[in-house]
Amino acid sequence: MHWSMVEGTPLGTLRVAAGARGVQRVIFGEGGASECAALHAAHPELLRWDGGLAAQAIAQILEYLRGKRKAFTIPLDLEGTAFQQAVWRETLRIPYGRTITYAELARRIGRPGATRAVGQALGANPIPILIPCHRVVASDGSLGGYSGGLALKRWLLLREGINLPPFAR
Repeated sequence: MHWSMVEGTPLGTLRVAAGARGVQRVIFGEGGASECAALHAAHPELLRWDGGLAAQAIAQILEYLRGKRKAFTIPLDLEGTAFQQAVWRETLRIPYGRTITYAELARRIGRPGATRAVGQALGANPIPILIPCHRVVASDGSLGGYSGGLALKRWLLLREGINLPPFAR
């Protein structure tokens, strides 16, 4: 696994890890440094910092944050349960500038009673931004949750031109 990092983004310090098959992790925000430290302590072999796919992913994320990219073309290498992967694959289908509800996402994967489990799978998303879990909201229009915090979720949605209800702003 190879890492790349950039500081001073709207996400804070942005770190991306990629293997030979694609991006495996996107880490940002306040907890990013401690999450990376824990990963490095558990897996010292991850200490290789270089370019490659990780650097390409950072470049694409930065273009997205500047409003110059609406879709990502970098390969992903997802690890998770079959349910999580189904949720993440369907989340990838949500277009830029659109939202769906957790309940709608559960219906789309054929598990209409699994709304809460869908939220948990999104919370475990190892590749936020690239897998746009920020585009999934609660049925009442509220933001729901986001691993990067609700302020960042709100910012990302507004950045994409999504008109949020007043109580979600």
